[in-house]
Amino acid sequence: MAKKEFVYRGKSMEELMKMSLNEIAALFPARQRRSLKRGLTEQQKILLSKIRKNETKIETHCRDMIILPEMVGKAVKVYNGKEFISVIIVDEMIGHCLGEFALTRKRVEHSAPGIGATRSSAALSVK
Repeated sequence: MAKKEFVYRGKSMEELMKMSLNEIAALFPARQRRSLKRGLTEQQKILLSKIRKNETKIETHCRDMIILPEMVGKAVKVYNGKEFISVIIVDEMIGHCLGEFALTRKRVEHSAPGIGATRSSAALSVK
């Protein structure tokens, strides 16, 4: 079974790579289009220049950076508030922000209730 070719808003990956930033922005949803129209921040420009230079170990705090077609295939470490989470950018991520893939909150995992937590916990056998 052949892998289906990636298409973003009717454009293939090769067509997206040839487009300018303004042409790509026109394809994005309103939020991303508006953000790119205002221009990239200094931190976003630094991150984009590192990606264009093909640096291997890229770490960033720039969670609001919109994923562009030229970033596909790169590995970026995104800060989640505590540590850097490694994110490998694939073509389906185009148009999303980097922060969406480095979660800031852990999933809550409850253990058994403590002694004296509730009246019902008294019925449980204490090991």
